[in-house]
Amino acid sequence: MSQKKPKLGQNFLRDARAAERIVHALGDLSERTVIEIGPGHGAITEMLAARAARVIAIELDRQLAAELRQHFSAERVTVVEQDVLQFDFRAAAEKAGMKLRVAGNLPYYITSPILLHLAASHAALDTAVLMVQREVADRVTAHPGSRDYGVLSVTIQTHGPAESLFTLPPSAFSPPPDVHSTVFRWRLAPRFAELGVQEQPFLRFVRAAFAQKRKTLANNLRAAGIGDPAASTAISEAGIDRQARAEALSIETLAVLWRRLVSGGAIPGRESTAQ
Repeated sequence: MSQKKPKLGQNFLRDARAAERIVHALGDLSERTVIEIGPGHGAITEMLAARAARVIAIELDRQLAAELRQHFSAERVTVVEQDVLQFDFRAAAEKAGMKLRVAGNLPYYITSPILLHLAASHAALDTAVLMVQREVADRVTAHPGSRDYGVLSVTIQTHGPAESLFTLPPSAFSPPPDVHSTVFRWRLAPRFAELGVQEQPFLRFVRAAFAQKRKTLANNLRAAGIGDPAASTAISEAGIDRQARAEALSIETLAVLWRRLVSGGAIPGRESTAQ
């Protein structure tokens, strides 16, 4: 395909081996529908089209979408000219008759909103293999106690395990970005029932707990309107040090604390009653 000046902050993958590794990480695609986010000039699309039963390529740029339509057979690749944040994954999964797999080189400027949109669409998704800025991948896959562990880590990991696969230098892209990029695999398998929490109320609580990283958990809860003695009692019952910060706590421990706060009436436990 012809090259063109990138729009919308896009950096196009030009490393064929990396594209191959991304597609391979999705597993057997012979009977699967794959959603590709931001296909650009089609480096990954080419390999997906050869292996998947169907590819839906979501491309916002009108000229790139036209190029893709000219290059790929409509029987294998459907090009959707749309903002991915508006794409209905549930409807696409219903049409496919199965959960979807997702691949993509995500635009840096809307990476987090896209990840949250995928999380919200978890019922329609199976596995996602995504390329993001290395710093974002570090946050997505971070463990408790690390400097990168925070709201994004907990949000993603409560929706299923995420693992870094490999990192690419700027030279793998055209034009080269100012940062390295990391590909990670996310298996969508929500843990909310296992953890004994309700999705939206728990994630609201997590955002409050991590609101200011330099503050202790107790202080962040107080700032969110969850004051003593309720917070102190719940923290103690959950076996958490009074001076602990949220980034030191595992998802399991955060879930225990949430359940204690709910049972003590300090926070609402149901989405229908949450303000």
